[in-house]
Amino acid sequence: MFNILSQKKQSVGLDIGSSSLKAVELRSTRKGCFELVGMGFEELSPDYIVDGAILDKNSVADAINRIFAHEHIKNNRVATSISGHSVIVKKISVVAQQEADLAEAIHWEAEQYIPFDIADVNIDYQILGEDDIDGKWNVLLVAVKKEKIQDYTQVLTLAGKVPALVDVDAFALQNAYEFNYEPAGNTTAALLDIGSTTMTINIVSGTEFLFTRDVSVGGHNYTEFLQKEFNLNYDTAQHLKHGEKVGTISDDDAAHVIDSVTEIICMEIQKTFDFFKHNSTVENIDRMLVSGGAAHTPGLIDALGRKFEIPVEIFNSFRKITADPRQFSTPMLEDQAPDMAIAVGLALRSAEA
Repeated sequence: MFNILSQKKQSVGLDIGSSSLKAVELRSTRKGCFELVGMGFEELSPDYIVDGAILDKNSVADAINRIFAHEHIKNNRVATSISGHSVIVKKISVVAQQEADLAEAIHWEAEQYIPFDIADVNIDYQILGEDDIDGKWNVLLVAVKKEKIQDYTQVLTLAGKVPALVDVDAFALQNAYEFNYEPAGNTTAALLDIGSTTMTINIVSGTEFLFTRDVSVGGHNYTEFLQKEFNLNYDTAQHLKHGEKVGTISDDDAAHVIDSVTEIICMEIQKTFDFFKHNSTVENIDRMLVSGGAAHTPGLIDALGRKFEIPVEIFNSFRKITADPRQFSTPMLEDQAPDMAIAVGLALRSAEA
C-alpha cells in the first residue's frame, strides 16, 4: 500500500525481524497469479537487532547473503518493511481547495500528529476521498523516522543488495491477506503478526484499512518467562516453548507459564480492540488471523478463540500461491506459512508495483 522508498520492478520480499530474517521470491505466472520460486529463513542472534535498531549491521548483512546464496536467489533488488514506535500511521482530515494543494496541506497538518521533529521523518500518504459533509479530504498519513529507514537500507547496501522498496509491516501483512483471502467488503478482520518482540495488529474491513497498532510484546516473552521460571538457558527455553520435552519439567507446569504470557497478549489485543471500537463506527470484528513466529506457540490460537469468541486461524501466506512440490513440500509450506506473511506481502507488493 505504501512505499516510503520505492522503485518499480520485481523484488525479493525480505522481512528483517528482531530474531530472524525471512525472504520470499515470487514469479508472476499469468495475470494475477504468482508462483513461489525462493524462500529462506535465517535466525539472528538476539543482540543483532534490539528495540528495532540494527546494532550489528555486518552480521545481519552476512545473514542476508547466506539466505540468498543458500536459496540461489539471483535478484538483488529487495523490498523490506519496518514497524515499531518510529512508525506513525494515522487517518487525518485536511482542508484543501483542490487535490493539487493537498501535499502542502498534509505536511502542515502532519506536524500536530507526529511526536518527532518533522525534519527527522519521511512522510507518505494516500488520499482516501473527499468528505461530502464538510468538504475535507480524508487522508491516510504515514510518517517514519529517517534514521529507521537508513538503518534498514544501509544493511541491505552492506549486503550488496538494492533497497528497492521500504513499506510498513502492517500494510505488507494486509497485502498478503488481500491476495490470499480475497475478503468480502462486509468482513472485518484483525490481522495479528506476533514476532519475537513486536505484535502488529491491523484491523481491516474488506480491503479497507481501518486501524493499526504495534505493541512491544511477542514470542520472546514466552522464552523469557520460561527461562526465569525454570532457570533455563535461551535455547532450552525455546525448545520448551515449542512444546518439546525438557528435563523433568511437566507439561502442565510449562503450560501454566505459557498461558500467563498468552494472557498478557490477550490483554493488549483487548485494549487495542476497545480503543478502536471507541473511535470507530465498527461494532464487531468477525475473524482473526495470526501470523509470525509466535503463531506456533502451543495453545495460543485456541486461547484467542475462547477469549474473543470469534473464529481464529493461523495465517496461510501461500493460500493462493502455487509452488513446485519437488522444491517446496506441502508440510514445509504449512509450517512456514505464518512466518512468511510479511515477506510474502512484500514480494507481492513489488510484483504489483
